[in-house]
Amino acid sequence: MKFNKLGSSDLTVSEIGLGTMSLPANDTEAIHMIQKAIDDGMNFLDTADLYEQGRIESLLGQAVKGRRDDVIIATKGGNHWEAGKQGWYWDPSKKYIKNALKASLKRLNLDYVDLYQLHGGTIEDPIDETIEAFEELKQEGLIRWYGISSIRHNVIREYVKRSSIVSVMMQYSILDRRPEEEMLDFLAEKNVSVIARGPVAKGLLSDKGISKISEKGYLDYTEKALKHLIKELKENTNRTRKLSHTAIRYVLNHPAVATAIPGASRMEQLEDNLQATSAPPLSETELKTIRSLSKANKYTDHRE
Repeated sequence: MKFNKLGSSDLTVSEIGLGTMSLPANDTEAIHMIQKAIDDGMNFLDTADLYEQGRIESLLGQAVKGRRDDVIIATKGGNHWEAGKQGWYWDPSKKYIKNALKASLKRLNLDYVDLYQLHGGTIEDPIDETIEAFEELKQEGLIRWYGISSIRHNVIREYVKRSSIVSVMMQYSILDRRPEEEMLDFLAEKNVSVIARGPVAKGLLSDKGISKISEKGYLDYTEKALKHLIKELKENTNRTRKLSHTAIRYVLNHPAVATAIPGASRMEQLEDNLQATSAPPLSETELKTIRSLSKANKYTDHRE
């Protein structure tokens, strides 16, 4: 497993991490998967308080017990919910952010998290107040570093300008190349790392991807366009490399990306993700081919 520095922090993260949103419903299986990921070299484990109303954080805490020094734990907050109640609402207030982190620590059974991320955000938020919450949590030793999870250009630029974030989590894949338009080079220049979620695009960018296509398509791809693209990608990239590995290696190619976090709901998927670290790197010819076959998607909202 290769490891990369996360932005300006002192955190070193595995280039492929574990996204925990889709872990198995069975607790024992989920814990076993997390431990398998750690055993095989993944040290970056990403979760959120909103995932199954805290269940995933609790499972993660059980899985890493006795192995704290082996892992980088990242969680997220900002979606206000209460145990036992349905629904949630956005709450980036200082009071809620600090209380949410403490609740996450209790579920994780940890004294601190390595990376705490704002789970969304709008330009209308009290951004300075939110930043103050993160800075105080850092001073109190409850978090080591902080970042945000967003693809909104205006929000990202404000946090880069006004805070000491070390990372931005955003959806990025061959099917969703929106971050390439402005964000990746900008963040690389500012020494803020990208955590790429969804690199396999819900399994569409895999050898079984065609069977996963719905009538709705994906983003601005129609069902027909997806079938054609997946076929072309398989035929025009290294055939000894699985398509899912090509997809993961594609997002890791940009220097801004420190880690890719494909999700896994089964052990088979986790093992496939782990194998991507030893897959052959993409050649310049392959990169050009992928970019010519896929769409250079544009992000038109939240720019000002």
